[in-house]
Amino acid sequence: MKIAIMSCIHGNSEALDAVLSDIDYQKVEKIFCLGDLVGYGPYPNEVVTQIRSLDIPTCSGCWDEDIVEGLNACDCSYPSLLAENRGKIAHEWTNQQIKPENREFLAQLPHSLREENLAFVHGSPHSNHEYLLPELDAFAALERVLSTDADVLFCGHTHVPYVRNLDAGSLQVRVQGEGTEAREINFTANLKRIINVGSVGEPRHGRPNATYVIYDTDNQDVKLREVAYNYQKTCAAIIEKGLPAIFAWRLSQGLEYAERADDATHVCTK
Repeated sequence: MKIAIMSCIHGNSEALDAVLSDIDYQKVEKIFCLGDLVGYGPYPNEVVTQIRSLDIPTCSGCWDEDIVEGLNACDCSYPSLLAENRGKIAHEWTNQQIKPENREFLAQLPHSLREENLAFVHGSPHSNHEYLLPELDAFAALERVLSTDADVLFCGHTHVPYVRNLDAGSLQVRVQGEGTEAREINFTANLKRIINVGSVGEPRHGRPNATYVIYDTDNQDVKLREVAYNYQKTCAAIIEKGLPAIFAWRLSQGLEYAERADDATHVCTK
């Protein structure tokens, strides 16, 4: 079976339409969405309504969570105070625009989804706000996959796609029990994978094209799809609706814009 996995639409209905058209052309049998339907972009209601109408299995993203529960991300997840202020502006605008029925839909989204040996999350199995970066320590990365009891973990959140194979092989863990001598436990784990599907609505891989992944469950083949669309229309709508103009610039460049933090204590060291 061929499945499509997409994430981080961020209120960009132009990009979503283009990706859904490409998915249809690719003869995909099932679609999963990893959340962040809203935030940054100018069309939050249009995106949520379309996902709802198509009945696409979707897990909650950090923006979806924050619109429902209020801002609860670590303040130092922003690289600067200016970036944090822009995020708050986008949150307040989206919070005012979202319709009650769409807010209710976001409130009911699960943290994770499962399909046989595949697990789907937005950020990580532990938190919607945790970034599974490609340079994450291999043992920590493996732990994230093992915590789902799956072989393949699909995620988004970083807006940059990648595939990482984690060949655990045989591991030896030394355990110190209370009041006993340390003992060693040996176990073998099959090949595990983390697949980041990038972003439909706000890519940060250096190009404005939307990205998503097609996964073949029969041969475990991964295809990263990159889809061009009329991003200029979305950029114009961002400015027209009064959202920070820098959102339009970074969408057009496919890059994240982050000033150097003027206060070093604001940078996350967790």
